[in-house]
Amino acid sequence: MPKRIFFDQLRDHLDEQVTIKGWLYAKRSSGKLIFLQIRDGVGIVQCVVFKPEVTAEIFSLADSCAQESSLSVTGLVREHQRHKGEYEIGVLDLTVLHRPVHDYPISPKEHGVDFLMDNRHLWLRSLRQHAILKIRAEISKAIRDYFDNHGFTLIDAPILTPNACEGTSTLFETDYHDKKAYLTQSGQLYMEAAAAAFGKVYCFGPTFRAEKSKTRRHLAEFWMVEPEVSFIDLEQDIDLAEDFIVAIVSRVLEKRKSELEFLERDLSYLERVQKPFPRIRYGQAIQILEQAGQPTEYGQDLGGDDETIVSNHFDRPVVVTHYPIEQKAFYFKRDSADESLALNMDILAPEGYGEIVGGGQREDDLARLSRSIDQHHLPEDAFAWYLDLRRYGSFPHAGFGLGLERTVCWICGLKHVRETSPFPRMLTRLTP
Repeated sequence: MPKRIFFDQLRDHLDEQVTIKGWLYAKRSSGKLIFLQIRDGVGIVQCVVFKPEVTAEIFSLADSCAQESSLSVTGLVREHQRHKGEYEIGVLDLTVLHRPVHDYPISPKEHGVDFLMDNRHLWLRSLRQHAILKIRAEISKAIRDYFDNHGFTLIDAPILTPNACEGTSTLFETDYHDKKAYLTQSGQLYMEAAAAAFGKVYCFGPTFRAEKSKTRRHLAEFWMVEPEVSFIDLEQDIDLAEDFIVAIVSRVLEKRKSELEFLERDLSYLERVQKPFPRIRYGQAIQILEQAGQPTEYGQDLGGDDETIVSNHFDRPVVVTHYPIEQKAFYFKRDSADESLALNMDILAPEGYGEIVGGGQREDDLARLSRSIDQHHLPEDAFAWYLDLRRYGSFPHAGFGLGLERTVCWICGLKHVRETSPFPRMLTRLTP
């Protein structure tokens, strides 16, 4: 039997008889010619059925195939007549493996977002979603490669946690035998324990936020990568995050340029993502907002509109540091030069995509950390193990978290984060 190949192998089988298997994406005919666009999971293969070269039965089969029929096609690989460097298949034989029971619900006409999200399991087959999720896969691989190649050890953090570390308002609660448990918001605390054992670690997995938000930047379930490094400070943490982001963007530009171009992404924005990133303090961000006519009271967190205004002042990601300590979680270390400020950093993506990285230096002093837990009205007994990290060989350390979906949204230039997840979970959506 002719060898089965995929779209990206066509060039290696010029003038050979091969078989491809896939689904009918589109069809058009012109007299004695039928053009079948076959989606094989890798790309779209044009298969040309020429009436004099096939039996009447095969020509009739090709003519009657409905969209998303699954097919096996055998024919000769040849160079495309009009597009140099592209290849197609001259059909010799065709088998219909399955015909759709009904007309395929997603047609070339315009569909509303709710309809497409209700049919997300089918919408994934579109060229646009294919490009986005190929880029997502590349970013995920780039994340792992970066840390694996820089001496980090992957440590898997638990998804179920025993206590609400930062309050229950944004945590999903579930029953855990005879106790309550929560879906994790972050693996950071566990990575701090792992950093004391391995020095440089990261986790990469799903996290959950129950905040009742409908903005274009929020999902209830998303993936986050969280590195943690022993014996580094805030500045070194920023250096790591900066180098990491540049590496990811460079990788996508190198490996997935065609997908970015299909999405009509302006590559010039991504090409400017080079070191060094501008670094400003929270107080300077407040000044930028005031000058832009968006006065924000000092001490308030930066909202999505605020982040957009600040990031629009720069041509690449901007690092905002030293937020008021009251804004930040209990584990942040205070700035010794001004203890009202945290040694933290957020990295805002340009073009209004908002925060993609949040992190900073952790409090390594046992007494200070214990007081902070108390000030945040958290149960100290729940953090006995976490305080042990300061009792036995405490050390300066820092880390950050990068949200995968927001990063994909920014790199692809999408309007809403929902398209970055194969099956997004949002405030009003739990299906399909």
